[in-house]
Amino acid sequence: MAPFKIGQKVVYPNHGVSVIETIAAAKIGDGVEQTFYHLRLLSNNSKVMVPKGNLDLVGLRPLCPTAEIRQLFSILEDGNIDTYKDWKGRYKQNLDKMKTGRLTEVAEVLKNLRLVSQKKSLSFREKKMYERAKYFIVSEVAHVKDINEREAEDLVERALTSSLEKRHRTSQSQVAALAV
Repeated sequence: MAPFKIGQKVVYPNHGVSVIETIAAAKIGDGVEQTFYHLRLLSNNSKVMVPKGNLDLVGLRPLCPTAEIRQLFSILEDGNIDTYKDWKGRYKQNLDKMKTGRLTEVAEVLKNLRLVSQKKSLSFREKKMYERAKYFIVSEVAHVKDINEREAEDLVERALTSSLEKRHRTSQSQVAALAV
């Protein structure tokens, strides 16, 4: 992977878009000097230091290309939603996807939790995960498409609504086919 540069916007999984403010060597508790990427999370302006050697481990990545945003919206709109019946299995599966920091995985979490929320109330932990997944997607879409977050959120909402409508039409067609 090519090294990141100061000023570059990157994605820090589970937290969203960040800016690399500095890249500097520092000694940590064991006295070993390491190079750190100093990030500012754009969602709340908090600061994070990521050791250069841990970039792959934490999943730090550049903003996705525009083509991947198109793929993201295809996934959000397609109506295919996997759901676990029990919340523990669903939560574990969704948590694993969120940790990857990949837009396509986070989109699946968002669709899944949106569907569940249409049927029943989400647990506190799932509500927080839904909010994180939505913000994660909205923030990256806004930065890649160079639009404000409100516009990005509207695009994401329309895609999710489309997905649920497609799913509903498909299930109605299947019920009608069984009645014949």
